[in-house]
Amino acid sequence: MNESQSPSNHDTAKAGDLVELIGPNNKYFLFRLEADMRLETHRGVVEHNQLIGKKWGSLIHSHQGNPFYLFQPSLKSILLETKRTTQIMYPKDIGFILLSMNISPGVRVIEAGSGSGALTTALAYAVGENGKVYSYEKRPEMLALAKKNIHRLGLEDRVVFKLQDITSGFEENNVDALFLDLPNPYDFLPQSKEALKPGGFWGAILPTLNQVIRLLDALRQNFYTSVEVCEILLRHYKSISERLRPTDRMVAHTGYLIFARPVTKETFITMNAFEESDQFQI
Repeated sequence: MNESQSPSNHDTAKAGDLVELIGPNNKYFLFRLEADMRLETHRGVVEHNQLIGKKWGSLIHSHQGNPFYLFQPSLKSILLETKRTTQIMYPKDIGFILLSMNISPGVRVIEAGSGSGALTTALAYAVGENGKVYSYEKRPEMLALAKKNIHRLGLEDRVVFKLQDITSGFEENNVDALFLDLPNPYDFLPQSKEALKPGGFWGAILPTLNQVIRLLDALRQNFYTSVEVCEILLRHYKSISERLRPTDRMVAHTGYLIFARPVTKETFITMNAFEESDQFQI
């Protein structure tokens, strides 16, 4: 990830930077600055050259005189603008996944189900230059799209894409974390355990409770512990002090998140017996 592609650490916008123009009513445009290019909007044309060299937070105007703020984009904005052919994972879910699975600089993580690459992008940001993301996808068209989105952000050095069915397992082992964005994660628990380091972080996302119930049974049968099931709901508010209230729409159910940790059969049985004994009663 070279300097021109990485999140900018300078005070002014430069050619090669990803930028976000935010206009009235928080309407925004996200794009990469290129000399002699132009952005055409319903509020007028903005020349890239007039942005290059401007300080972040500057107010600029289109050729029609309409104002825009010049900002560095957040990872949230980048994810929401990910080019897609299917539904991407939402930032509200991705943020909780990163925290729950300890995705941090230097971590090695596997994901199966690359999709459009939204989660791949967040994982690549989080693992840093010394980490690695191994992304498995069996649909060629989806893998090509995810690769394109990762390349657009200059993160390809952090991601290894694999066009591969995971039924026979993963090529990596002793990884720190593994996440499955698949409709049937319960079919790949033995393969996941083989790839993870002992006690590593495992996670999945599912749209229905029927699938979650089946997964819970499979997790127990495959000796995964510390199981957690949750969903993240996000409600925005109209940010006007005179009439502060929730917005009309809410990002509610997008999927159930399931997290667990693999342990040995002997460890699982010992702990389970202790939990069920009278000694464990408070």
